Amino acid sequence: MPDTPKLNRRKVLIGGAAAVALSAGITRASASPGAGTGPVGDVFNLGVASGDPLPDGVVLWTRLAADSLAEDGLGGMPNRALPVQWQIARDERFTRIVHSGQTWAAPEAAHSVHVEADGLEPGTEYYYRFRVGGEISPAGITRTAPAPWQLSPLTMCFASCSHYGEGYFTAYRRLAEDHPDLILHLGDYQYEYAAKATDVRTVVGPETVTLADYRLRHAQYKTDPDLQLAHATAPWLVVWDDHETENNWADEVPEASSQTPGASFLDRRKVAFQAYYENMPLRRNARPRGIDMQLYRRIHWGQLATFHMLDTRQYRDDQACGDGVKVSCDERLNPNRTITGAAQEKWLIDGFRQSRARWDVLGQQVVFSEIDFTAGSQLGYNMDAWDGYKANRDRIAAAMGDSRVRNGVVLTGDVHRHWASEVKQTYGQPDSKGVGVELITTSITSGRDGNDDPFQSVLDENPHVKFHKNRRGYIRTRFTANELRADYRILPYVSRPGAAAETAASFVVTDRDPSLHRV
Repeated sequence: MPDTPKLNRRKVLIGGAAAVALSAGITRASASPGAGTGPVGDVFNLGVASGDPLPDGVVLWTRLAADSLAEDGLGGMPNRALPVQWQIARDERFTRIVHSGQTWAAPEAAHSVHVEADGLEPGTEYYYRFRVGGEISPAGITRTAPAPWQLSPLTMCFASCSHYGEGYFTAYRRLAEDHPDLILHLGDYQYEYAAKATDVRTVVGPETVTLADYRLRHAQYKTDPDLQLAHATAPWLVVWDDHETENNWADEVPEASSQTPGASFLDRRKVAFQAYYENMPLRRNARPRGIDMQLYRRIHWGQLATFHMLDTRQYRDDQACGDGVKVSCDERLNPNRTITGAAQEKWLIDGFRQSRARWDVLGQQVVFSEIDFTAGSQLGYNMDAWDGYKANRDRIAAAMGDSRVRNGVVLTGDVHRHWASEVKQTYGQPDSKGVGVELITTSITSGRDGNDDPFQSVLDENPHVKFHKNRRGYIRTRFTANELRADYRILPYVSRPGAAAETAASFVVTDRDPSLHRV
């Protein structure tokens, strides 16, 4: 991994007295009618974030909370809109301010703020911060995407599955210390479950069902200093999986043991989507409309990479054959079954056909490659993954191999284990054409510390799978014009804080060669 400049932590978390000392450039806002200007105390307890970078702009996010764990999920904030000022600067001391403005944090949006800042320079690092009254937020670092013709190298880390109760978020801190230009989160950012006796940290609130429940759960996660640091280090691209709403939900179908069966699940889905939007650095075109939310989208990183961010929950058919790993499930072979929905599948394939990127990257949730989990002659597949939607997967794999895609890369979370595999156009045929690679990240904490189980029986059944590791961590990647390098970062434990990270394995993918080379 090439050396990258050291990031002074002071640049990321400028708060308290230091922030007050830097406040001269932010003037107190006047209130609009009915807004009120009374003191609100320390309101930046949930940190700051940025996301969805473009060549000329980025989303800036914060959510005001004076009492982060207030049971009503509203953060102890007054029932009125508050003026929020924001600044973007080229330096950490905010002496070179390039953009500023004012917006409003309203109670109906849990006092969240989404600023779509524009007019910025491409491929440029910026510092940003907010102010409410006399309080100034910590500063965050963000970066715009390169100009469309540029092939500038990219360091990108991606993560998945962070259960607050099952461990400490040290992996987020280690990820931030790798100084990425961009961070992807591929789902299960938070979990809906109530506290369990086996938890190593206390989860507050019941299982999330109401809007107040979801807001409170997101707020507790956002109080974590390691997660705050990761958010303040680089822009994020986020997509959800299931636990942001409910385990293994599929479109309008809840899980079998749901606390909200039948039509009541739609009310739960609606408020879960609202809370997700309120707590993520997303653009306004992602704002939920009832039970629907447009989350799949494309982000171009110059000419180097195009990120196709997918949603494999909102449009999928229910899992085949009752879910889980199943043998002889003919239902999964139904050509009409879909995990993406017809519109999203067309959008993705059209993107392949029009691609001009060196690397086309799918940021998505569940395992794409075929994986036989049953030893011997029987074939057992996970119905919650793309194996449960074989025809849909095969059409996308075929399009990846027969389009303008030069190098196809699938990024995946969900399964709480590190995997590396080669994507084939047709599985089960040893000479089948390779069309890309799949990098599957383990969890941040879900599954707790893990173990050294080699899962050899599964590796033996699937020769296209080149690596497995059952520890917690994330994946660090480095994209250049000529190659992609992936470092599988692991922590020895998450049941207590402070673990160091190490690289369990590294792979290189060279330009126009859809195979994994271990280095």
